[in-house]
Amino acid sequence: MKKSEGISEESIAGQTLQEGEDHLLKEKEVEDYLDLRPKKLSDYIGQKQVVETLEIAIQAAKKRGEALDHVLFHAPPGLGKTTLAHIIAEEMGVHIVTTSGPAVEKGGDLISILTHLEAKDVLFIDEIHRLPKVVEEFLYPAMEDFCIDFIFDKGAHARSHRYRLERFTLVGATTRAGLLSAPLRERFGILRTLDFYSVEELAQVVRRSAAILGVPIDGEGTLEIARRSRGTPRIANRLLKRVRDFAEIRGEGKIDRGTADEALKLEGVDETGLTSLDRRFLETVIRYYRGGPVGLEAIAATLQEEADTLVDMIEPFLLKIGFIARMQNGRRATELAYEHFGLPYHESGRQLTLPTHKKTK
Repeated sequence: MKKSEGISEESIAGQTLQEGEDHLLKEKEVEDYLDLRPKKLSDYIGQKQVVETLEIAIQAAKKRGEALDHVLFHAPPGLGKTTLAHIIAEEMGVHIVTTSGPAVEKGGDLISILTHLEAKDVLFIDEIHRLPKVVEEFLYPAMEDFCIDFIFDKGAHARSHRYRLERFTLVGATTRAGLLSAPLRERFGILRTLDFYSVEELAQVVRRSAAILGVPIDGEGTLEIARRSRGTPRIANRLLKRVRDFAEIRGEGKIDRGTADEALKLEGVDETGLTSLDRRFLETVIRYYRGGPVGLEAIAATLQEEADTLVDMIEPFLLKIGFIARMQNGRRATELAYEHFGLPYHESGRQLTLPTHKKTK
């Protein structure tokens, strides 16, 4: 190719390299702008006991020059399990490798990940309760002895080789702690359950996110979003973005209580934070099954939803606000649920009863 007059190949290469660096810098700025997750424990809002526990453990591990103990977080979706895993890696000054239980299908997949970890690195496995049993068994010696055993050949020629791993930290996250096997659960040094956030804590989350996004919002608008966020920071951030869009297009660009109320009604989120699926769940229990008790599979069949979706996404919040109660023979709608729909609550007529037949002489 003919070179342009007065321009050298070196200057062209230098310009191309500079443009590439500028592009990467802009991408990083956009990524930082869109990522609302805190990067340090000092910026993390809520879960005070969990944060304090991690602060002490991280400082102690860094003082001794060791890897942090394995950590297991249990909580409904959106309460900060993934965020805390990244914060742990950031505070320890190490890399983090992320995967999920369903993604690791074979033992070879896990071995590949483990053998590439450097000293003190963090391996984060989301939905760890969904790891296949054969893969989970590879984790036992890896977590306890920091080694894995390879089997070569088969039958009479089979040989075993033990491969030493770097000392790493496994951070597991689960929404269903009861599905974790006892051997795996007992190998975690730090086990913590994350609680739903209070309205005040969610208001702090909304204020912080609004500042990062550059969205003008007043105190009443902040509280309105926080009240309807189901005690979950992820939902608070999602609702904030939807209200921001509404304020820019149909409002004056600023979020106040009225704008937030209109936007959230359009989203189908009521004053308590219930979505259309929440309301359908409760109405099914109250209207179709006379308030319960009714089995989860029956509710799922009526709603044409997966039972796991109801257990993970719907039930935790309804249990927290006292709208349903779990009983031995199913789910039951409480008096608060009836009040929310403006329906009369009758203790005696709540349960399904079989008709009685009089004996004939």
